[in-house]
Amino acid sequence: MSYTALYRKYRPQQFEDVKGQEHIVTTLKNQIEAGRIGHAYLFCGTRGTGKTTVAKIFAKAVNCESPVNGSPCGQCPVCRGISAGNSLNVVEIDAASNNGVDNIREIREEVSYAPTEGKYKVYIIDEVHMLSIGAFNALLKTLEEPPSYVIFILATTEAYKIPVTILSRCQRYDFHRISTDIISLRLQELVKREQGEAEEMALRYIAKSADGAMRDALSLLDQCMAFYMGQKLTYEHVLDVLGAVDTQRFSSLFRAVIKNDVAGAMVQIESLVGEGRDLGQFVNDFIWYLRNLLLLQSSDDMEKTLDISSENLALLKEESNMADGMQLMRYIRVFSELSNQVKYSSQKRILIEIAVIKLCRPAMEEDYASLSNRILQLEKQMENGIPAKAALNESDQAVTQQSQDAQKPGMEKPKLLKAVPSDIKQVVQNWQGITANMPGMIRTYIRKANLSIGADDQLLIVLEDDIGGEMLSRKEQRQEIETLISSAIGKEVRVQIEVNKTKQPFEAAYVDLEKMIHMDIEYEDF
Repeated sequence: MSYTALYRKYRPQQFEDVKGQEHIVTTLKNQIEAGRIGHAYLFCGTRGTGKTTVAKIFAKAVNCESPVNGSPCGQCPVCRGISAGNSLNVVEIDAASNNGVDNIREIREEVSYAPTEGKYKVYIIDEVHMLSIGAFNALLKTLEEPPSYVIFILATTEAYKIPVTILSRCQRYDFHRISTDIISLRLQELVKREQGEAEEMALRYIAKSADGAMRDALSLLDQCMAFYMGQKLTYEHVLDVLGAVDTQRFSSLFRAVIKNDVAGAMVQIESLVGEGRDLGQFVNDFIWYLRNLLLLQSSDDMEKTLDISSENLALLKEESNMADGMQLMRYIRVFSELSNQVKYSSQKRILIEIAVIKLCRPAMEEDYASLSNRILQLEKQMENGIPAKAALNESDQAVTQQSQDAQKPGMEKPKLLKAVPSDIKQVVQNWQGITANMPGMIRTYIRKANLSIGADDQLLIVLEDDIGGEMLSRKEQRQEIETLISSAIGKEVRVQIEVNKTKQPFEAAYVDLEKMIHMDIEYEDF
């Protein structure tokens, strides 16, 4: 006899066997007992939460010859026929592959015939959101006024794609994600039935990896038990089969990042790659690890919220005090951005290494969180007795040196202006709004530019990037910038594009119009 997968072998056959959806099961059983059965139901929820399973049990229950408390007996010919898939009264339709108008017209023709056995004809339409607009329109009339012996059960993972006209004619039931505790208990029960052994920690990790889907959990358990046939399933076994990473590895990587130990962090990544771990899953799991650290740091009452062992909880508490909230939120942001990039990249390792280097070297980024991180690093180094100047990394020293060079005698300083032309002043005051309406590539480069005054009182746009300067200096792009500026302020403005070649900061080599105009506005308001 061929092998049957666990999720098929142990699919619930009665309402009492359904786990984690008591709010739906109770309602349906009460309807059946009271004889208040609707003609159209909509089952919504993520994959593997029991939508199709409950639909089949409901179809058996309404047709069962001797139901028990609203649940099918499972013994009568009708129940056995539906369970075996031989009943003509229960029709399952996959809307993903039968989504045309003709498929729905066939249903409309069939519903005119009464059931051959039992009381009701039940149509279960899975992934109903995949129906075309024409198919939905064809279904609408039948769904609104079906014969008394017809029940429609529509199942979907994306309810927002279903037309309102269909939704308003259905009783809607939302299937919740099943909790890790419930999935874990179910897995323990099934392992015993299969006469196997498994560590509780291993089953909890499988339950957590299933992300609320019982079917996914059973498939993962099936996979792990097949790999270690006849052996006790351990936590390490599960990690090996799923390509996952142990919490201890996250701890080692986090401690290396906190110490700004790039070499140590690279050793951890090299180890992950060498062991063949799933790098995409590693990124997502590390985000959750950082999230747990942030929750522990944010409140003293988070211990019950975190689904981890007491050993790991003690380790997390220790590490949550090694970084402040701003640091952890920056780490989560960097790795969240990385998560989207890794999905479609063929160079996952390189992207992860770059992200880890960013965590260790905040100076590589210019946002507020990174600046705060750099200041925190300097404060810690100064607390340890390292002078502030020695604590600066190379990029910080370079900026400091440039600022000092700008003050040296003989260095050319920016010329002071007696007055700024009114049209230029108007451009600077509205610069953010003007750049927002510029085309994609121009907007990308020009937002990084600084504004100054050029020859003949022209607007001077200064860039630090040679590529951006070359691109914006082209005649077509420069004319497009002038046109957009002129249409915004109603005056014609000439523009010059220039790259800062002075080897000095912009403020030291040019007149900063944005700062000057801002100060002028504040003075006038005062």
